[in-house]
Amino acid sequence: MDCRVVVEAAVPVYDVGTTDEAVRIAISKTGEMLNPDLNYVEINMGSRQSPSGEELPPAFIAADEALVALELEMTVFNVEREEHASRIARKEIGQRLENIPLKVLEVAVIADEDDEEDASESSEDGDGDDGDDELLPEFEEIVDEESDG
Repeated sequence: MDCRVVVEAAVPVYDVGTTDEAVRIAISKTGEMLNPDLNYVEINMGSRQSPSGEELPPAFIAADEALVALELEMTVFNVEREEHASRIARKEIGQRLENIPLKVLEVAVIADEDDEEDASESSEDGDGDDGDDELLPEFEEIVDEESDG
């Protein structure tokens, strides 16, 4: 099974004045640490809430330094359980983001497209013959054509 894992990262940023500046620098800094090894990880601005549920900006700024909440998404392939996917994602991302705290926010199982296609094809054709035999040549026919030419 394949899983989509979302990990929250608390990225420190220095010499910033605004929340927008802090977020831009944090995304850039995180991208540099992840690339080129993990260029498939999506970096998004995180969300924060106060204890009362009020929406807060993704960065906390004090004395020109900020702590920015980012969400990092990646797909983990061929795992047996969701827990296994979350451990793999934390390890892969954590190895490149040294001294940055990580927390797994979400693990979602991705539906297998091959299984869905197989199920839809078998339900469409009642006779079991998919009729593609005429469209695609057999392997032996391709080999014979290449050896003749």
